[in-house]
Amino acid sequence: MKIGYRTIKTAIGTPFAIWIAQLLQVDNYASAGILTILCIQITRKRSFLSAWHRFAACFVAMGFSLLFFELIGYHPLAIGLMLFVFIPATVWLKITPGIVTSSVIILHLYGSGGISASLIWNELLLMLVGIGTALLLNVYMPSLEGKLEEYQQQTEDNFAVILRELSRFLKDGNDGWTGKELTDTAALLEEAKSLSFRDVENHLLRTHNQFYHYFHMRTKQFELLERMLPLVTRISGPNKHAKRIAQFFEELAEGIHPGNTAVLYLQQLKEMKEDFRNDELPVTRDEFEVRASLFHLLNEIEEYLIIKRSFKKSDV
Repeated sequence: MKIGYRTIKTAIGTPFAIWIAQLLQVDNYASAGILTILCIQITRKRSFLSAWHRFAACFVAMGFSLLFFELIGYHPLAIGLMLFVFIPATVWLKITPGIVTSSVIILHLYGSGGISASLIWNELLLMLVGIGTALLLNVYMPSLEGKLEEYQQQTEDNFAVILRELSRFLKDGNDGWTGKELTDTAALLEEAKSLSFRDVENHLLRTHNQFYHYFHMRTKQFELLERMLPLVTRISGPNKHAKRIAQFFEELAEGIHPGNTAVLYLQQLKEMKEDFRNDELPVTRDEFEVRASLFHLLNEIEEYLIIKRSFKKSDV
């Protein structure tokens, strides 16, 4: 069983918040632990947003509680009527994640039978201790760069295999490939993009995240590789252009890395397309269909390389 950082933080933060609340002699001190549990998040950005939503919602809840309980009385009907107004108010203020947290405060105020300044101060301390503990713990977030680098290497290895298999088919029509790397890469890219987005949210002051843009770029390239497969399977029989493209795929497979070498390959591709245009026209229908597939394939490769060229490498 794998225990994540969020679980560890919750296990540490909950008793700590309750202990601090007890030291401060706060009533309903166990609620500080509940507030901590609700505020532990997986990224720094979500943690700060969660704290803001809960603080704001709790202040709004105290205001509505004072109004409804003092006017209607401390009766279950007052809670129901207040929620009819309070929940739409949180939606309008865009602080709905704080509804559950503020419910704890509402029930404390309701159970008191009378709202006083000391009770309001008690609830403010509960909020500060519970939410503050979660914020303190969420300042530390484990680095995701090691895992992202691992995903990056796996993605590039899979891309190399796919390109070599395309090359092999163009050379000798070998169709023994299972296509396992295609399904693996699709799942890998989804996981990598999710993880890189978490990395973005862990760096509040960083405006550029290299891994996020890298995996977005690879996703678009992967879509093109998938589109190339049916084009390659339509090409049959010996063809000098097919063999040259096969060799080009081999070179692309060898040159896959985070750096930007697309410009060199685009120049080679330009020369290939020029030779393609200067070649003799096809005579038979089959030759025409093969030529059309080859030309379409060249265009797809060009787009593949243009996507890589647009990726600007910078420090992660």
